[in-house]
Amino acid sequence: MTDSHRSMHPSRLAHTFSIVARDPRTGQMGVAVQSHWFSVGSVVTWAEAGVGAVATQAMVEVSHGPLGLDLMRGGLSAPQALRALLAADEGRALRQVAMVDADGEIAAHTGARCIADAGHTMGETFSAQANMMATPDVWPDMADAYGQSTEDLPERLVTALEAGQGAGGDIRGRQSAALLVVEGESSGRPWADRVVELRVEDDREPIRELRRLLTLHRAYEHMNRGDELLAAGQVEEALEAYGTAATMAPQVKEMPFWHAVTLADLGRVEEALPIFREVFAANPDWGTLVQRLPAAGLLRDDQQMMERILATRGGDQVAQPGR
Repeated sequence: MTDSHRSMHPSRLAHTFSIVARDPRTGQMGVAVQSHWFSVGSVVTWAEAGVGAVATQAMVEVSHGPLGLDLMRGGLSAPQALRALLAADEGRALRQVAMVDADGEIAAHTGARCIADAGHTMGETFSAQANMMATPDVWPDMADAYGQSTEDLPERLVTALEAGQGAGGDIRGRQSAALLVVEGESSGRPWADRVVELRVEDDREPIRELRRLLTLHRAYEHMNRGDELLAAGQVEEALEAYGTAATMAPQVKEMPFWHAVTLADLGRVEEALPIFREVFAANPDWGTLVQRLPAAGLLRDDQQMMERILATRGGDQVAQPGR
């Protein structure tokens, strides 16, 4: 066994298909990936607002992710950064790496010893790449799907993954997937610059689960937007946002619960009662929680209103304070 083979730790065998891209409309950058390997997102996906995005896969050199971002942050373009990384990497024939920078420049590399079927397709602001695939159609189909989509960047990236799987995907099957999207410019607050970060670590249908999580993420975005609108005094707009969130994720009772709480706090109890009834029917413990809200300043302290709300739970009495 050669030294290069001995240096390959099994945790680096992320044979997979992925896409990196920049949306010229928003400046957002992101990467999405799927593999028959546990927790693929923890080694393949890298992105930083105002800097770029990187996918490092095949016989992964994980450091290509953070080092690639370091080089682009320091002023190198994606092609320059990738050339620098590969020049210092004796295992480059086993690597597959793709990068996009904040200006939309793209770079990709598929090493000569990557396991077939392997290759990449570069577009004006994206690159789709894959190795150890069931067919050589995976990455071209991903590129076509991404190019034809008119949705926002997170949606387009997941659509590309779906196309890759539809073309055959990983020859070994499916296990994990990930999606990471950041803003085009840094605000200096990394937590605020992360548009979406989702991982499916182990699932029979990881892309389908990633799509479900993205929809759930959208629903919670509407909830958060509702909170912002309510704080700004835009009550009707806030209630509309809460309603949209509940419609998008009807299985999540958290959303209608806070919608009902907001209505009740505004004195619109009649509108709130049917929503509380539905929430309490799913889990009576929400009725216990609602009694704790006045002390936290999140609901008007009105005993008569509370009794009406709890009556929708069916046979329950208002708990005494502290109980």
